[in-house]
Amino acid sequence: MRIRSIIFIFLAVVTASCGEYDKLLKSSDYELKKQKVYDYFDDGKYTRSIELLSQILPRYRATDEAEQLSWINAQANFRIHDYMMAGTYYRNFADTYPGSNNTEEAYYLAALCEYYMSPKPELDQANTRKAIESFTIFMQRYPASSRTEDCKAKILELQEKLVEKSYLSARLYYDLKQYRAATVSLANSLKEYPDTRYREELMYLKLDALFLYAARSVPSKQVERYQTTLDEYYSFIEEFPQSRYSRDVKRIFQSTAKFLNVDTSEQQTETN
Repeated sequence: MRIRSIIFIFLAVVTASCGEYDKLLKSSDYELKKQKVYDYFDDGKYTRSIELLSQILPRYRATDEAEQLSWINAQANFRIHDYMMAGTYYRNFADTYPGSNNTEEAYYLAALCEYYMSPKPELDQANTRKAIESFTIFMQRYPASSRTEDCKAKILELQEKLVEKSYLSARLYYDLKQYRAATVSLANSLKEYPDTRYREELMYLKLDALFLYAARSVPSKQVERYQTTLDEYYSFIEEFPQSRYSRDVKRIFQSTAKFLNVDTSEQQTETN
């Protein structure tokens, strides 16, 4: 019985609270609504603050309190993890109040919102690029900021995501056996990110894609494409003489050399 009583009291309090809030939303007492914005925000009831702010911000736009209310609006959206809206409000705040004590933080948090919206590497990376750009601009705008090292670390993290995205995209064409597209995509990935940790694998995949593309080509195109494969082989073996792909690379070389009637005796001596 005691538990039921507690539940009943709790539900009664919640119902009364909701009823009061509904009356507040319908009220024309904007001063009361403004005070409740602060109260709800301090109590962590961010959604209620946001709903009230949507009603009162236009009324207070030209007043001395507009700056603080706009800041709370951005902060409340950030706290409920609505990063798209929060980022918009932070940027608007920084543009509207460039002399505010919160302007630097607003620019940083706007970039942070884009950072949080950056998706997994296999998805579109538009937000990742936006976040990198925003952090870069922030550091240029505030070179002495205490947030500089954090920005640098986040940029490196985001750049690694772009590298992985490039790798996955290039690898996808190879896995789908679209070898012509794979060679182009792999070459682009290596050109864009020459120091990637995937470099050895990407170079091997490009070599193998060229080989398989040549093997599947019409006879009139095979000599040219096998020659391209051979050139790629020499580039690979020069950079990775002790590669973990050595056995497969050797097989590709022997098959390519056989087709082109290339003397492999010198190469065999070098690799032994």
